[in-house]
Amino acid sequence: MDFRHEWKIEINTADLLALRSRLWILMEPDEHAAGGRYQVRSLYFDTPADRALREKIDGVNWREKFRIRYYNGDIGFISLEKKSKLNGLCNKQAVQITSKQAQAFVDGNIPQIQQNAPPLLQELIYKVKTEGLKPKVVVDYVREPFVYRPGNVRVTFDYGIRTSLWCTDFLNAEPVTVPAGDAPILMEVKWDAFLPDVIRDAIQLTGRRPCAFSKYAQCRIYG
Repeated sequence: MDFRHEWKIEINTADLLALRSRLWILMEPDEHAAGGRYQVRSLYFDTPADRALREKIDGVNWREKFRIRYYNGDIGFISLEKKSKLNGLCNKQAVQITSKQAQAFVDGNIPQIQQNAPPLLQELIYKVKTEGLKPKVVVDYVREPFVYRPGNVRVTFDYGIRTSLWCTDFLNAEPVTVPAGDAPILMEVKWDAFLPDVIRDAIQLTGRRPCAFSKYAQCRIYG
């Protein structure tokens, strides 16, 4: 399992404008981001006792969470993802699933594990059956991504974070969502073995430090 470094930094609108102007010069926009941004919709899973949420809040050293996700309202490509954290490093595994499979998880109609199914899908099905994992909340936001090939660096700005409260109607084109409290603009910086100095210098902001912000936890503030 390969792990990457990750920083999350809360910023404001003035920070975003300054950083965006710097990174447009140094980095490339993500080729999949039409107009430099895209809409992300994720459905997060958790146990009946909210283990993933509690481990995040408590800062447990080794933790994982499952989600399914699509972009710009396109349910023709849905990704099942497992994000793992260990000693501050992160790993993400992903596999494509169908809208029918995604809806089955939403409805609680979980199929039997098929031997030819991708291992990640088998793992989620197994944990739904044995640990009670179930959909908890839909998380929506806008993302502006930048990439820098040396160091495999990715810098993203996430904002407009909204929560579906207790609705998990993931494939509904227009679910009822509300702002997730006073959610900040979030800058995420991810890299492999090294973060090039030119990028490290470009993202520096006075008084801003990496934090432990979680969009999932933020979107669970109402329950």
